[in-house]
Amino acid sequence: MTAETARPPAGSRRAALARILPFALYILFLAAGGTLADLLGVDVRWLYAAQIGCVVVALAVFWRDYGELRRAPADGVLAGAGGWLLALGVGVAVWALWIWLDFAPFAFTPGEGYRPLDAAGALIVPMVIMRIFGAAVVVPVMEELFWRSFIMRWLDSPDFLTVVARSVTLRSLLFSSLAFGFEHGQWAAGIVAGLAYGWLYRASGRLWLPIFAHGVTNLLLGLWVVRTGQWSFW
Repeated sequence: MTAETARPPAGSRRAALARILPFALYILFLAAGGTLADLLGVDVRWLYAAQIGCVVVALAVFWRDYGELRRAPADGVLAGAGGWLLALGVGVAVWALWIWLDFAPFAFTPGEGYRPLDAAGALIVPMVIMRIFGAAVVVPVMEELFWRSFIMRWLDSPDFLTVVARSVTLRSLLFSSLAFGFEHGQWAAGIVAGLAYGWLYRASGRLWLPIFAHGVTNLLLGLWVVRTGQWSFW
């Protein structure tokens, strides 16, 4: 096999960029947000708006490239309301596991987290709304496009657009879930979440189901964090 024949076609390279760039922008803000806030002289917490805004812009620019968000198999038990109900249950179950499995060795030492509080300890409501919107609406779309639509299929073939979700190998499901898990502080719960979301995509062929489940998890987590003040989970 020559280097030319092994190289994925241009369509797959653009599709890969469409799924990598929003995720990369999000990670870039995580890595450089403190430095950028110092340079701009702003509260680093407000940079979350720019972080989510950049991701939204990137998703909008490449929206036509996300064919899996427009096409859905019309057959199978998970094709109708049953799929949404199952995704809802998966999202709730992952949230419950996430807030329970937060002790060593199943989680890394937690950091301070995102604390939307003023000097008097009162909630800064716009920050709370911004954070929950980003986590429950934008992040699930961005992460599922990257981890499930791209990485999970790419592990089976660099020309990942040719890999049908329902034919993804268990090896790719496992390895992508491991990587997804170690992206998070609650790494063990993250691995289970990756397996659950990946299974939903593999079983149904509908990326909107793991996006919905992921959104439910993050929404419940956000509401729970605000209710309990467990900011390290953010």
